[in-house]
Amino acid sequence: MSDRRSGWELRLAEAIEVARDQPFRWGEHDCAIWAFDLRRHLTGADDVAALWRGRYTTARGAQRVMRRLGWSTLEAAGRDLLGDPLPSVHLAQRGDLVLADTGLGFGICLGALAAGIAPGNGPGNPGGLILVPITACRLAWRI
Repeated sequence: MSDRRSGWELRLAEAIEVARDQPFRWGEHDCAIWAFDLRRHLTGADDVAALWRGRYTTARGAQRVMRRLGWSTLEAAGRDLLGDPLPSVHLAQRGDLVLADTGLGFGICLGALAAGIAPGNGPGNPGGLILVPITACRLAWRI
């Protein structure tokens, strides 16, 4: 667990606002890059997203990079990078990282909701920031 920087709440709110206007892009603005970059921004933690940022442009490419890094799933990546998750997602606090299987992937707890970056579903819907109930998340890590 990392200590949160002074003013982290404002940084979190600003990151949500900026993400509203950015479309989903594999390897640039996707769930893992956004969540881990935000963790770094809130805490000063190491830039672990540098391991995969810009190394893929498709879902298949993301899977290949994950396998090369030794992870078979996003959960395996989370456990490797963040340690054991909290005993229950209901213990997550604002700013904590979460993982959902609902298309959100990695995201950030906002309280009753979690925010993340998800792909769109075709032309006219480029994807981007989505909000889901925290109950849609199955794992959480304290940052």
